[in-house]
Amino acid sequence: MNVTEANPADLPALCRLLGILFAQEAEFQPDAARQQAGLSRILADPGVGTILVLRDEEIVVGSVILLYTVSTYLGTRAAVLEDLVVDPSWRGQGGGSLLLDAAIARAKAEDCGRITLLTDPDNAAAQELYWKKGFAVSSMRAMRLSL
Repeated sequence: MNVTEANPADLPALCRLLGILFAQEAEFQPDAARQQAGLSRILADPGVGTILVLRDEEIVVGSVILLYTVSTYLGTRAAVLEDLVVDPSWRGQGGGSLLLDAAIARAKAEDCGRITLLTDPDNAAAQELYWKKGFAVSSMRAMRLSL
């Protein structure tokens, strides 16, 4: 398995993976049209973010998204890591770790001083992976306003 940058031909596989992810999250419902629109915006503008895919040969079996912003505290770019997902039939083979390592390396290459992410409180496997890679729980609380 290897990690590469996504391209427009990967959109169907990416939408399928997001459908898997959002179906297991209490706060979200899959909507392929919306997911495709969001993914297309990221692919069209590298300044917005980067989508990385995990491939086995040519098959996309996982993905992760980095979205870029600026931290006024750090005075540098910062990244928001979203939607780390590996196809259930490919889990347990180190793919999530490969994706996370690649995302961290890409954030460093993009001169990001920090990566922030949200994780479901009951997703112990994801949290364990993040802790192993050096992430720490923030005292900040996530809040959202849907517009």
